[in-house]
Amino acid sequence: MNQILSRRTLLQAAGALVVSFTLAPRGAEAKSVAADEVDAFLAIDAQGLVTVYSGKVDLGTGVRTALTQIAAEELDVPLSRVNVIEGDTALTPDQGPTYGSLSIQNGGMQIRRAASTARAALLRLASTRLGVAEADLLTADGVVRPRAGGEGIGYGALIGAGGFALKLDKDVPAKNPESYRVVGTSVARLDIPDKVTGRFTFMHDVRVEGMVHARVVRPPALGATLLEVDETSVQAIPGIIKVVRVGNFLAVVAGSEWGAIRGARALKARWSDWQGLPEQARLWEHVRGTKVVKDDVTSNVGDAPAALAAGAKRLAATYDFPIHTHGSIGPSCAVAELRDGRLTVWTASQMTHALRKQIAAMLGMKPDDVRCIYVEGAGCYGRNGHEDAAGDAALLARETGRPVRVQWSRADEHGWDPKGPPTLIDLAGALDADGNVVAWHSNFFVPQGAAGNVPLVAAELAALAHETVMAPGNIIQNSALPYAFPAIRTVCHRLETTPFRPSWIRTPGRMQNTYANECFLDELAAAAAADPIALRRRYLKDPRGLDLIERLVALANWQPRPSPARGQTAAVARGRGVSYVKYELVRTYIGAIAEVEVDRATGTIHVARVFVAHDCGQIINPDGLRNQIEGNIIQTVSRVLKEELTFDRGAVTSLDWASYPILTFPEAPEVVIDLIDRPAEKPWGAGEPSAAVVPAAISNAVFDATGVRLRSVPFTPARVKAALGTI
Repeated sequence: MNQILSRRTLLQAAGALVVSFTLAPRGAEAKSVAADEVDAFLAIDAQGLVTVYSGKVDLGTGVRTALTQIAAEELDVPLSRVNVIEGDTALTPDQGPTYGSLSIQNGGMQIRRAASTARAALLRLASTRLGVAEADLLTADGVVRPRAGGEGIGYGALIGAGGFALKLDKDVPAKNPESYRVVGTSVARLDIPDKVTGRFTFMHDVRVEGMVHARVVRPPALGATLLEVDETSVQAIPGIIKVVRVGNFLAVVAGSEWGAIRGARALKARWSDWQGLPEQARLWEHVRGTKVVKDDVTSNVGDAPAALAAGAKRLAATYDFPIHTHGSIGPSCAVAELRDGRLTVWTASQMTHALRKQIAAMLGMKPDDVRCIYVEGAGCYGRNGHEDAAGDAALLARETGRPVRVQWSRADEHGWDPKGPPTLIDLAGALDADGNVVAWHSNFFVPQGAAGNVPLVAAELAALAHETVMAPGNIIQNSALPYAFPAIRTVCHRLETTPFRPSWIRTPGRMQNTYANECFLDELAAAAAADPIALRRRYLKDPRGLDLIERLVALANWQPRPSPARGQTAAVARGRGVSYVKYELVRTYIGAIAEVEVDRATGTIHVARVFVAHDCGQIINPDGLRNQIEGNIIQTVSRVLKEELTFDRGAVTSLDWASYPILTFPEAPEVVIDLIDRPAEKPWGAGEPSAAVVPAAISNAVFDATGVRLRSVPFTPARVKAALGTI
């Protein structure tokens, strides 16, 4: 008998969760996961309880609560009667990976369309059953009633758990925002109570009957070859089950996690030498010298080279943004079980449908014989090690014939997760004699590739089938400008290689590109002796963007003047900096003003406050949106002030929190937010955009405070002191 684990059951479980079930049946009995069918997105049982099936998952962002609100609003049912199942490839439609700030903008709107179609169908059924015209019926609390009063009929009685068998109807109108009662209100996060009280089941808590534990023994260098293994070196350790070797993939399997850890530490293996990474001290020379395989001209207005040459005042600068690791607080984990030729993987992956295909390819299986089930893990905001841990577990389940749990270590996570690639940007601009911007020319050096699958490290080590395409995300976005200068040329040089497996990290490309653009615009404003916001207003023609800037000015009580601030002689200098972007030039508007304090003696930067004006259209959950913005700001302040991957010629060397520091609680800034709600507009994303404006706002604020321009992230005390020593 098939057993399907519901998300409600999972959330209600206490402590370690023991699961045992098989894949959903094939054929006509299997639940629909077709993205154009209502039944793929929702079901209503005989008691009127609504189950929503979401291909997008909650990575700790609160999106599950927002999706619950969307469905409850559109179906006119109480929140308490809606349950959301996420990221189960046997049950949920493929809505694409959970990335790009698209969970609400795309995934949520598909669920809204499914709910609108379902509600219209329920009205039709009720019209027939009650003998009342559809126009004379209304829905409330999961019941269809005549507007004139009288007996109603519940959704459960109407649909009877039989399914809708309908395509999504793009012509069915959604509810009028003026009638919203749930969407637009601050609903408390549904997951927080169990997380606070310790009842929540994370990926790391999942247990399967008969499960064993494994640790992968990583090569000492990324490209090293396994030459020899002495399996007798672990024979004396209690509970060792097997040493698994597939090509350069090496692991120890044991009856307990501690046994696997001991075995991995004790196993004697000999590896070849490998020194294929560039010297870190010469990283930017390496990036600039890497072969360019393609140029993307992202904007071309007027004749920028000619206008640049003719300018009365010309400026040039180079900005760089380092390699970052995801630094998930909890290392990655996964469980896999191969039974009767079918594989089940429990994973915290943000892309279970894509992972299913990757694992199937790696093991030579049909995708229909692989099921990936999302269980929330440590937040990742990009493709970290969750997918790789799943690949490890899947390969080991095949090799052992047992359910296998793989728990990464901190060194695994920092050393082997995919990395945010380095970005190098050259900019040039010109002003006329009156201080007007007459030319802008920029060149971005970024990896090739676009959004897609990052190869699984297990597949690479084992020399099994895997994709070799680099996939750092659509990182050319926001290289183009939101400003109407008379001559602009922006070019992204796509590089053939990058030092590490590249992946998305929160706001990929958009952060780095906006950082360079908004800092350099500040340089032009300073050269023109213009107020930084006044210069932006002059060239911003978008009324919605201008409205946001006005709201930001009021929020922060901005006092117009050129930067840097004059007459500062105190040991701690204070300044303010601004940054603005329209995300990808097509959606969410963001503006930020950072207030910083720079200790001249130590070089330490403290970001005291960040003011944010945010317009993402229709707001689903204001409190949840504030959570997202605050998280964006704090995480990005950490990335800007502290974070940088270190490595030698063979491997990552920043393998712990001492060598890869992140922001601490006392260092977190106050975040002051103005949410601009536009209920009649479509909702846009909020998981990434506000991060894009943070680096430039900090750099510009440091310039305002000290007159020193910081162009290399992170802005460490050593770099600040070195820069201050030049003035």
